[in-house]
Amino acid sequence: MYLLSMKNLEITFFTFLFLGLSLGSTLHAQKQQINWISFEQLEDSLNVKPKKVLISFYADWCSYCKKMDQVAYRDGKVISILNKDYYAVKMNAESRDTIVFEGEKFFNEEIGKQRNPIHQIPLLLASRKSYPFSLPVTLILDEKFQVIKRDFRYISARKMMRILK
Repeated sequence: MYLLSMKNLEITFFTFLFLGLSLGSTLHAQKQQINWISFEQLEDSLNVKPKKVLISFYADWCSYCKKMDQVAYRDGKVISILNKDYYAVKMNAESRDTIVFEGEKFFNEEIGKQRNPIHQIPLLLASRKSYPFSLPVTLILDEKFQVIKRDFRYISARKMMRILK
């Protein structure tokens, strides 16, 4: 009887140890995420504490956007710098939402006109003269919401670190 209860105790101990380690690594992974905010939250945040801003425009069909999510936006160093020194905004360029920013309403007026309709905000902030709109788009803005850098390509974690510094 004593051996059976010792064996149960060992099984219970190892079960709790495994669960504890699993939970710990899950919590650590949850800590290592970018604090993405919306445009509405950005306006409030900039009014409280001005900071640089990173805006990432994506679409569900964009393979390079998905790759950036898997690589650059999961890199611990990138996450650390973004969460510390930037407000990070991620927006689906094809969003159908009406967004109020700085007292103005922005919406997707291309719905029904195009196969992949682009919202007004990415068109205003990320359009290039003589080039069609393309994804992914990464914008870096200063504390006064002035564009410092625009990137219209996949960015690796290493390149993202250079851009953010």
